[in-house]
Amino acid sequence: MEPGQVAIVGSGLIGRSWAMVFAAGGFKVKLYDVAQQQLTSALESIRKQMKELEKSGFLKGALSVEQQLALISVCTDLKAAVEGATFIQECTPENLELKKKIFSQLDLMVGDNAILSSSTSCLLPSKLFTGLKHVKQCIVSHPVNPPYYVPLVEIVPHPETDPSTTERTYALMKKIGQSPVKLNKEIEGFVLNRLQYAVISEAWRLVGEGVVSPADLDLVMSDGLGMRYAFIGPLETMHLNAEGISNYCERYREGMRLVLNTFGPVPEFSGEAEQKISQAMSEKIPVVPKVLDARREWRDECLAGLSKLKKQMKSD
Repeated sequence: MEPGQVAIVGSGLIGRSWAMVFAAGGFKVKLYDVAQQQLTSALESIRKQMKELEKSGFLKGALSVEQQLALISVCTDLKAAVEGATFIQECTPENLELKKKIFSQLDLMVGDNAILSSSTSCLLPSKLFTGLKHVKQCIVSHPVNPPYYVPLVEIVPHPETDPSTTERTYALMKKIGQSPVKLNKEIEGFVLNRLQYAVISEAWRLVGEGVVSPADLDLVMSDGLGMRYAFIGPLETMHLNAEGISNYCERYREGMRLVLNTFGPVPEFSGEAEQKISQAMSEKIPVVPKVLDARREWRDECLAGLSKLKKQMKSD
């Protein structure tokens, strides 16, 4: 898909980040929201972020900040926003009825060529798109927050999505510098959140049962597993930690099964464990907007630096 025009429906954090990613890839972007003030705020935020990224050397794409900003325009009229767009990325709040309403409106506005894509992190395509006239052109493109710094995009088709829609979406994501993965079928939580929730669940149990403190639990991931997983996944880790997968299973299958059989039921994520973890996290990072925002900025700087390092290592 050659650089053309895309529409972003919703100008919150995810919508803004998508707009920046597409502009970095040379695409004209129409950013839609219902309130002009929200759009004005979004543009100000995008400009500020781009300037900071340029200053730190982490700005994506070959275009300058001003050239990228010139590609982004805003609109409070949904029909005008999607006119001429070959790809429409919905970024509204995670509410099924709201998203279905948006897609039913878009379904009446688009032709037979535009792709209708959702940023949803957990709503199944069959719940979002079933019954739409253009269901073959509908797909989920779930980014990782924030998409500008974390390139993974899960591409999840509806059972009736045309294969060409999946392929075009995959090619587009590659073109704008993201790392798309294709799911062959829909499943609750997709892949990223299923893996994430499995880790969160066991982390919650370990802290709740007094095995380890919240701070040390996070250290196990950030200075342990996370360092490997930043470059290779769990399956390749198995492969390299023995003489291949089969040898790993031969060595460790019984130990793995023994440990896994001791895992408890799914936690309630409430009660004493919640209080304990909340207190520890709040002591480390007080729940104050300025403090949280500062920590998020630090996180994003770390992610940008890691992304740059990974790109350099791949090119080497």
